[in-house]
Amino acid sequence: MDQVLRTPPPPVDVTAAPAVAAATFGVEAGGAIDLGSERDRAFLLHAAGEPGAVMPLAVMPIAVMKVSNAAEHPDVLDMEAAVALHALAVDPALPIAQPHLAPAGLHRAAWTTPEGTHWVRMYDLLAGTRRADPTTLTDRAVIEWGTTTARLGRAMRGFIHPRAIRSLPWDVQHALQVRPMLPAIADPTVRQLVARTLDRFEEVVAPRWAALRAQVVHGDLTTDNALVAPDGTITGIIDFGDMSHTALAVDIASILDSLAAHRSRTEMLRIARLALDGYQRITPLEPDELAIIGELWAARTAVGLAIGSWRAAEGLEDAEFAQRYHAGAATMLDQLMGIGWQRLAAELGGRHDSAADSRELVARRDVFGPATEGLSYDEPIHMAGAHGTWMTDVHGRRYLDMYNNVPCVGHTHPRVTEAIARQSRVLNTNMRYLHAGAIELAERLVDTCPASLDTVFFVNSGSEANDLAWRLATTVTGNAGALCTTRAYHGISAAIAPLSPETLPPEAVPPTVDTWTPTDTYRGLHTGTEGFAAALERLDALGIAPALVILDGVLQSDGVYDLDPAYVQALLRLTRAAGGLWVADEVQGGHGRTGEAMWSFERFGIEPDIVTLGKPMGNGHPVGAVITRRDIAERFADGTTFFSTFGGNPVSMAASHAVLDVLADERVLPRVVEAGEALRTAARAVAEQHECIGDVRGIGLANAIEIVTDRATTTPDPAMADQIKNALRRHGVLVGTTGIHGNVLKVRPPLAFTAAEVPVFTAALQAALRDVFA
Repeated sequence: MDQVLRTPPPPVDVTAAPAVAAATFGVEAGGAIDLGSERDRAFLLHAAGEPGAVMPLAVMPIAVMKVSNAAEHPDVLDMEAAVALHALAVDPALPIAQPHLAPAGLHRAAWTTPEGTHWVRMYDLLAGTRRADPTTLTDRAVIEWGTTTARLGRAMRGFIHPRAIRSLPWDVQHALQVRPMLPAIADPTVRQLVARTLDRFEEVVAPRWAALRAQVVHGDLTTDNALVAPDGTITGIIDFGDMSHTALAVDIASILDSLAAHRSRTEMLRIARLALDGYQRITPLEPDELAIIGELWAARTAVGLAIGSWRAAEGLEDAEFAQRYHAGAATMLDQLMGIGWQRLAAELGGRHDSAADSRELVARRDVFGPATEGLSYDEPIHMAGAHGTWMTDVHGRRYLDMYNNVPCVGHTHPRVTEAIARQSRVLNTNMRYLHAGAIELAERLVDTCPASLDTVFFVNSGSEANDLAWRLATTVTGNAGALCTTRAYHGISAAIAPLSPETLPPEAVPPTVDTWTPTDTYRGLHTGTEGFAAALERLDALGIAPALVILDGVLQSDGVYDLDPAYVQALLRLTRAAGGLWVADEVQGGHGRTGEAMWSFERFGIEPDIVTLGKPMGNGHPVGAVITRRDIAERFADGTTFFSTFGGNPVSMAASHAVLDVLADERVLPRVVEAGEALRTAARAVAEQHECIGDVRGIGLANAIEIVTDRATTTPDPAMADQIKNALRRHGVLVGTTGIHGNVLKVRPPLAFTAAEVPVFTAALQAALRDVFA
């Protein structure tokens, strides 16, 4: 145990304090008031009044004097003075009491007694009240307490001193040192609570300690060690006596232990979250820190109970003073443990990802109702995390993601996640205010398109983008009809759902919408434009002209086909001859999915009238855009003003910029070409061994493996495709199914996928096929 905690406080009281001040710092005081301290002596010196008397209003305070424990090393005291000056230099607005220089030029002066030499220090006066009742603090004060703690930690992070590497039990890094003190806790129930808390710390926290951010921290910014204004906000930081080099999160443990005491469980957690909010305004916590913040809080409380009981039992401190907070602390510790550690971490982290059993969650999904699309696999997956092309479930099993095109540049790409977090900490507003992010992103998008496409609208999703495209097209053309492919999917709005026959029964498609079947490159069907022309004729027979024709350039929902550019060019000519606009839906095929170009329409040698973007644009962050011609936007502006509350918001723009940056910096498009070719080559080698694989096709990382009963008849086999999909899931690879018959394995991984992952996929495919035909 630290010798400082074993040594009695200095033998000086309010009567002797003025003489000590005069002898050491030459400060003439008329009296002193004892401020109380655990192991030192602290006094408020004033100019007049009776020694020890309660200070009358007319009395003028002079300074605060601290007389240190005889076991305190002078280097530690010098460190405390140095850190105060360092922090003030970094953040001059911090309310830190400045140390005074003694006549000898140091920030301390010796005072010798028969018990030994004690070092005396003098500090500036700061306004405020000491030992505030934490239950009287306003919510604003609690938040500001967290903010001030984080500011102080940031101001101290560049400071280091040899004496900061020390072993103090108040630093919960060394919480296990208090085990020998447990017999001093008189109440056996409280003793057991403390012991269980230390057990949890040893089991869970201690093994993780080396991975936590560490620096010199204050370690004890409690209501005992700060002055506060009438509203409870901190006006004075007055004691660095428990500073040490330890985990940054130790500072948080101390303030939670102080601020949340003497409250109900619900209120205790609410106050803790407010303090954490304030802290994270300055210094966001890392996942590893948030995961154990509950254990750190509990350990700090347990340490306080042990140390206070032990010091009282040893006669080192007045028992009433040493244990003044113990009743509230014991109740708080009992409440923390009653919550449960996992639930406590979720409560403090603001998480709502319930740890419920997967089967229970399946049952609870009923709250979504019958219209919500079901889960992807016969055996549902409860995902916990993802990175790059890999996803991990709650049991720790990893899956190669060959299905999700939303995280365009890979799950949780650090460039994107950090861009979102940084911008969200600074500003998020709308386009009624100037913000360079939206303007610059629009310029970057325009630069990727043909010169005629020079105007950008920002929205929040692909559905919204296509909905706006519909409004533009109907306004400009005056027409009311639309054409899409037979199995297309373009969104969920009232206007666009009819253009998504993938999710609608044929009878639900209105007469204003007609469809055509695109070229089946596997069977050599629908190679001409006759079907498209017939759809136009059917509309015309109803007196309906097309406002737009919309095409997903990789035909993801129709079965993934690589269309002949001449075929698409012919469709475009027919569209314009009928008075319609051509909409290139790049939600599925854009942002480099083909590898050959940024946008899938570029492969066809055409210039669309409107381009729509969605989910890959922000790597999963909700954002979308419409790129069109200025004349179309001007016609639209004649009748309305467009505004979207969140469209073009700075956070979404930051995410979208980051995606474009990654596409360029990681040279993603050439990698997509290489990976796509390697994937199809390997899959075709597997297909040679299995009659059920009729075709392997695709472009870039938009790929399809078509499952048939046999190659001779090319009859679609959706049941077999579903079995293979589920078997692949059991072997750790995720794919979907698509196509008009649902017999096509949809293989469209994030663009972080590389040729290195191809053997993982093909091995799983081989194993899945063996399972199905076993």
